[in-house]
Amino acid sequence: MPAFNALVEGYRRFRAGSYIDQRQRFDALAFAGQAPKVMVVACADSRVDPTRIFDSAPGEMFVMRNVANLVPPYEADGATHGSSAAVEYAVTQLEVEQIVVLGHARCGGIAASLSGQFDTAAEGHGAFIGRWMANITPARDQIRSVAALSPDVDAQEALELAAIRLSLVNLRSFPFVAAREDAGRLKLRGAHFDIADGILRVLDPDTQRFAPVTLDWA
Repeated sequence: MPAFNALVEGYRRFRAGSYIDQRQRFDALAFAGQAPKVMVVACADSRVDPTRIFDSAPGEMFVMRNVANLVPPYEADGATHGSSAAVEYAVTQLEVEQIVVLGHARCGGIAASLSGQFDTAAEGHGAFIGRWMANITPARDQIRSVAALSPDVDAQEALELAAIRLSLVNLRSFPFVAAREDAGRLKLRGAHFDIADGILRVLDPDTQRFAPVTLDWA
């Protein structure tokens, strides 16, 4: 089945199923507007859907997705910054109470950064990817050096986790984010999801280590 036809079939299933089941919620969202308490910064990877991972209902999360779930640093240069605009809207207009940076295992953007395949890409051949992934080049280079000395280091996972930490640092470079965090009105969290085993690890703000979420039924 062609891809768009598959989407239309999915829409029909949605209208016949979950839309009817949650009709009151959709009506409320349509007329009252959205008021999510959480923003999730996630990767655009088709295998990692934060609404599925967190089993959230419509209207519960404001989601921004891009390559490798990156938040660039604050820049007041007058240029167009889509990710920064999403952060600003979530924090200053929706007044979310938490921002979660959700990374994941086997991230293609992270793999591309490690390989360096887009570092010097020409226009039309990956230049946008190269410039975007340059956000983590210093962390990438440091991890490459460590991995070269120790073959036991998983460079892919190390950079995935480093990218989450860097995005949290960059979030705090936004004045309106830092002010709200200092006032106790906003919390920043980091998390990492493994596609293969379904394990979610959350960054502990005290130890700065990622620890798996315990399951009640495990």
